[in-house]
Amino acid sequence: MSRGRLLCALFALALALPATAAQSIEGVVIRVSDGDTLWVAPDGAHRRPVKLRLAGIDAPERCQADGEEARGALAAHVLQRRVEVQVRGRDGFGRLVARVVADGEDVNAWIVARGHAWSPGWKHQQGPYARQEREARAARRGLFAAADPVEPWRFRRVHGSCR
Repeated sequence: MSRGRLLCALFALALALPATAAQSIEGVVIRVSDGDTLWVAPDGAHRRPVKLRLAGIDAPERCQADGEEARGALAAHVLQRRVEVQVRGRDGFGRLVARVVADGEDVNAWIVARGHAWSPGWKHQQGPYARQEREARAARRGLFAAADPVEPWRFRRVHGSCR
């Protein structure tokens, strides 16, 4: 997906936020697919696990430089932990897009602050975790230790998604 299409999709998602923002799920993280995608087993009998994308961030693809590091960092931080999922909407792949909170901590902000993801903005607006990204860049944490890390949206434009 091109950056323009991704930004259009994010903008469309932002327009849909009021309709879905109130939904909240509590459960346990049972799987981490990559640095911005995980699975949560909701509380309650007979509820199926849900796949979700962390809102406001974009982590490297698994097959991209720093992709496995991002996935590993997120897994080490949240796997088998209880979380609150604050749903913001759905993406084009049917995943819930959400803010995830573990013990009062915003996991989305945490992964960006550790230098394992970007917080892309829209047009002239900064991303929701722009401060954490600036601090990670200044400290050269994680993927920002590289001289010129490749943003995931640019990587996908050239290589596509990892399969």
